[in-house]
Amino acid sequence: MAPAGLPASLPLCVCLLQISGFAQAGRLLLVPMDGSHWFTMQMVVEKLLHRGHEVVAVVPEVSWQLGKSLNLTVKTYSTSHTLEDMNREFKCFSDTPWKNQDQSMFSFLTGSAKHFFELLFSHCRDLFNDKKLVEFLKQSSFDAVFMDPLDVCGLTVAKYLSLPSVIFARGIFCHYLEEGAQCPSPLSYVPRGLLKFTDTMTFKERVWNHLSYMGERAFCPHFFKTATDIASEVLQTLVTMDDLFSQVSIWLLRSDFVLDFPRPVMPNMVFIGGINCQQRKPISKVCYLLFST
Repeated sequence: MAPAGLPASLPLCVCLLQISGFAQAGRLLLVPMDGSHWFTMQMVVEKLLHRGHEVVAVVPEVSWQLGKSLNLTVKTYSTSHTLEDMNREFKCFSDTPWKNQDQSMFSFLTGSAKHFFELLFSHCRDLFNDKKLVEFLKQSSFDAVFMDPLDVCGLTVAKYLSLPSVIFARGIFCHYLEEGAQCPSPLSYVPRGLLKFTDTMTFKERVWNHLSYMGERAFCPHFFKTATDIASEVLQTLVTMDDLFSQVSIWLLRSDFVLDFPRPVMPNMVFIGGINCQQRKPISKVCYLLFST
């Protein structure tokens, strides 16, 4: 976490902009994701704008919060679904774990979660169907693409425009972080995300960890099939998730090295501390005294 006396976005700004006065203002293409992911990224975008960088956001016309309340250039594209469709799919996605608490993660991700994410993935086809917007992106001289990787479209845009990509995320679903960043993650010592093992696993736990990884390798391409199909259409060649993540230039990870399991990290993997959702106001002195007594 960032120190209490400093803005939460300061570590990221240091990573992106270096020391004030030496950093040259650049032109950044922003491909965000809706919901709480946007609340998190919004603080960083505000800081970039304050530092004099030009940010152009590409967002769907149908969204909850994207591009609002910020003084930046926003380019929108029409979508093949309505806000009601989005709300319905999200409600099903969010309600299912509470209604079926005994449901396995695999069943959840292949059911209601898959339908919701397929709707999000479809944004990318809508974006590239807007020929006028695509031409604008091709003609603009962007320095990099700043993105949330979960909806995948930012990766496709970066590869299409042959631009460096900067990922901003807490973590990466499936095994694409360690393989995209070429970061060793030995299965005998680093547990997979959903198993709740420690880094001192028993032999039985290590076997389960290997089996979990094998299941991940089989499941993840299926989960992201809609996204990779769209990327293949756009790029006119067969594309896998490994292809998209292997091009990432910088991984900005909203975590801390000491909170992760011991493992090697690559030079382009930067731990920027915990930046989550909206930054709250400091606690009042009255409340502080009540809690401290």
